[in-house]
Amino acid sequence: MINPHDVNQQEREMVEQFLKDTTLFLGPDPEIMYDHGLAPITEREREAIERVPDSVISIVRSKLQAASSEAFEMLEQIGAAPGAKWGDLITGIYTASGDLSLASSGGVLAFSTTAQYAVKYTYKYWKDEPTVGIRPGDAFMHNDARYGGIHNADHSMMLPVFHNGELVAWAVAVVHEGENGAVEPGGIPSAAESKFMEGLMMPPFKVAENYKLKRDLVTFLQNSVREPKLQLQDMKAKLFACMRMKQRIEEAIADYGVEAIIATLRKTLHDTVEEVKRRLRQWPDGTVRAIAIADGTLRENILIKTNLEVTKKGDELHFNLIGSAPEFANRSNSTVIVGAKGVIAQLFLAFIWPDMPRNQAVLAPMKFTVTHKSIYDCSYEAPNAQSMMTIFPLFTAAQICLAKFLYSSPEKHTKILAPWYNMISTFLYGGITQNGEIVGNLCADLNGMPGGARSDADGEHSIAPLFAAMAEQGEQELIEEEIPLIQLSRRIMKDNQGFGKYRGGNGYQMIVAVKDTPYWGLMSTTIGSKYPTIYGLFGGYGCPSYPLAKVKGVNVFEEMKNAPERMQYTVEEILNDRPFEGASYSTHHRGLQFELVGEGEIYILTQGAGGGYGDVLDRDPELVIKDLEEGLISDETARNIYKVVYDPETLVLDREATEQARKEERQARLKRGIPYEQFVREWVTEEPPAHLPWYGCWGDPNVIYAGSNQVKMPADQIQSVYLPDPKDVRIAKLEARLSKLGEES
Repeated sequence: MINPHDVNQQEREMVEQFLKDTTLFLGPDPEIMYDHGLAPITEREREAIERVPDSVISIVRSKLQAASSEAFEMLEQIGAAPGAKWGDLITGIYTASGDLSLASSGGVLAFSTTAQYAVKYTYKYWKDEPTVGIRPGDAFMHNDARYGGIHNADHSMMLPVFHNGELVAWAVAVVHEGENGAVEPGGIPSAAESKFMEGLMMPPFKVAENYKLKRDLVTFLQNSVREPKLQLQDMKAKLFACMRMKQRIEEAIADYGVEAIIATLRKTLHDTVEEVKRRLRQWPDGTVRAIAIADGTLRENILIKTNLEVTKKGDELHFNLIGSAPEFANRSNSTVIVGAKGVIAQLFLAFIWPDMPRNQAVLAPMKFTVTHKSIYDCSYEAPNAQSMMTIFPLFTAAQICLAKFLYSSPEKHTKILAPWYNMISTFLYGGITQNGEIVGNLCADLNGMPGGARSDADGEHSIAPLFAAMAEQGEQELIEEEIPLIQLSRRIMKDNQGFGKYRGGNGYQMIVAVKDTPYWGLMSTTIGSKYPTIYGLFGGYGCPSYPLAKVKGVNVFEEMKNAPERMQYTVEEILNDRPFEGASYSTHHRGLQFELVGEGEIYILTQGAGGGYGDVLDRDPELVIKDLEEGLISDETARNIYKVVYDPETLVLDREATEQARKEERQARLKRGIPYEQFVREWVTEEPPAHLPWYGCWGDPNVIYAGSNQVKMPADQIQSVYLPDPKDVRIAKLEARLSKLGEES
């Protein structure tokens, strides 16, 4: 046996080099993935900051910011995927070390703040790797969230920018491409039971040299997906968007020198950190807690808890997620840690401090505590294509917590908001188009999330997704030219709002059918059919919960041609009146796996609503009447929720009677109320009921339940959860029923 003390430095280096050269697999690097801070400042960056005056940095920063936004608009115009066309993308400029310094004014900020990990991985592992290297004209690509990202549907292109042989920056573009060859079309398969069912899993790898895509790799990627044309077009689009940013960087170098670029990128990050700390110091010290509940995995109805505790002390903010549900090892709804952090960055840069530079430094002074193998720090082997089903509830819980800190801050940079609607209520699709092409992707209707109520105004109806500024819902006429999905109706739904002193924005319902296709299927990947995903703020109501509705065994196009008077255009009319004879009417939770659809069969989805702000009895009665006139609420809501009295024929308000009705309701509230201690005795239990499929802590965050009170574990020894295939569960029930019938006969 060799004594380690007898091994000299040369021999030790030989051993280390041997181990490096014979590494079996370069998987995700935990050192990179768990560090959301900034790379250490280099001597080159320090010297550049000292030499370049602030006046020049200000000018260059504006030029680089404009370059990012120009590339964003360019990519939006030339991209092929729905995500590219309608704003689910981002472009940004990174330091040589891989830190995001400036991102486009529009787009998905969470993409850009999570792409840093892939850039840093590329820099660390490929810069000195003789078979790879990083040279002018190279471009790298990645989509595997385990190396940095939200989920596999998001594809990034990373272009190093050199000046006289020196790496000075990276230009990066990220697009939600959708289709990536997964077990279900569209890129975010809820049916995936392992990471190997999620399609392409690209670690950062080189796809271009001399600014040209490598045709062999492009062919490989095209051969791995359902839409080879889209794969090629958007690889080109992302590459040219990055090249446009590179061009603008080179123009700035020509005007102000390379040191101005280096100094601007680094100092922007430094200034952001200092401003974040300054703003945090204004918030009161303390702890705020919130929970959020997901009502399913998209395959079964269970309750999945997000447990969030936010503590602010001095200039540090701490997000503690201990007590959240364990990871689901064979469901796709867990997330890697960078996804959880990315959505918090999205919250700050879009809703809390929208005036801040759009970069990753906003999180640098913050601390995160998570449990490994929980839904917010899932293991490498767990699928994560539907990580939105956990990070979006986290967004909502954090939005509630931060609103309470912001409320007490003497300096505010935006209005306090009740929670924004947080679900991607739309259809994914796959099949053969009317033009004979095989496709698979998603509809951009998900971008129509309603806004939360503001502290002094109502929320906006179906305005924008929480994850992207300036995203659009798509032009239906253009969509129908490409795919055979017809929008029969899309309209704001009555009473679909978070009630309050100021109400949240109403969500819309969409009614679709397919036409002129030999083979077509639909999916839906949304929670919130059983338990609302959005809650109110300061006494406001949350949003309702709605199922997916289906009308099978009908061809609505024939019905509209032969008996147009039968057609109905709202979900309540179709489900209540059942206008089509012989058709079957059903509802389903909104986690629908890929299902074949016949021509003219009807599928209906409903967006939720933004949360309400404040007590409903404080709402201006005139605003209630206005909502009635616009068809946003029903008479029942106006009278029973808002306690407004008016003439039902003329909608003329009776102020005196309204004041009396509200006075009586306040008195009734006092009579219904009970002392807190009594409430606890009557309602609070030590453990979840045995029949409740509950995942996460119940009271003590250090005790995690997994399905019932019979299965629990310490939070620091959390274990993965495996769930049976719903088909197997159904088969077992049917077999048991057949067996019982056999015994009875």
